[in-house]
Amino acid sequence: MSKVKVIYTAEELQQFRKKLSENSQTLGFVPTMGALHNGHISLIQKSIQENDYTLISIFVNPKQFNNSVDLKEYPRTLSADLTLLDGFQNCVVFAPEEAELYPKNDEFVPMELGSIARVLEGAFRPGHFEGVVHVVHNLFHLVRANQAYFGQKDFQQLAIIRLLTKHYGFETRIIACPTVRESNGLAMSSRNMRLSEKERQDALIIIETLRLVESCKNKESLPDTLDSANRFFRSGNLSLEYLAVVDPETLCAISEWQENQICCIAAHCGSVRLIDNLLF
Repeated sequence: MSKVKVIYTAEELQQFRKKLSENSQTLGFVPTMGALHNGHISLIQKSIQENDYTLISIFVNPKQFNNSVDLKEYPRTLSADLTLLDGFQNCVVFAPEEAELYPKNDEFVPMELGSIARVLEGAFRPGHFEGVVHVVHNLFHLVRANQAYFGQKDFQQLAIIRLLTKHYGFETRIIACPTVRESNGLAMSSRNMRLSEKERQDALIIIETLRLVESCKNKESLPDTLDSANRFFRSGNLSLEYLAVVDPETLCAISEWQENQICCIAAHCGSVRLIDNLLF
């Protein structure tokens, strides 16, 4: 039985937050969909270092899934997650039911996301970012954290969360944290739980492709680099959804090398969809 404190309702959360405010204690927030791994743990550890208390939300958000099979198969491991969090000081878990985050009197007003939500992930997952905005808005409204921590593996999501924070006037400071990788370079993801050992090896072509693109900077033209990278990727066993080099601010595709760019990739490894990126 885990010893970590778990809050299940919005009312309990508000009482917890009120107590922190009365004691002038700061709160860091790590929103997750559970199936915690070392990438999440790195965010939690940073929050612990920088705040008096840390709140970790565990909620598989149905509104951000445009694929019902993906939603059904997304790993749900609350008991194991709570065990993993044992021993962390001043940590609290918020594990709500859907009705707690999306009440009947939900006052959420959608925002216009513009082109940043229509490229890359947005082009292949219609409605995904609208669902992300809705859940993050409602979480930020309830939690009122001083700081919130997000991994850079979901780079586009991070950009959109920065936008929504400004749009809705939240005072929460957004902290971006580097992607955590396994020793072989595979980006840590809850979806990795669904990969077989062979698929985990096959998936290494993702980081290998990203590193290939990085190595060609200013040596080959960007179009030629992308041609080479696509050919290299097709030599593996994954199915490519997109491979793009974009401006890290606008996420618009670029046609020649800049001082800074980000290469983003999405691919299917068996039935599992994986994303990754490299900023260079």
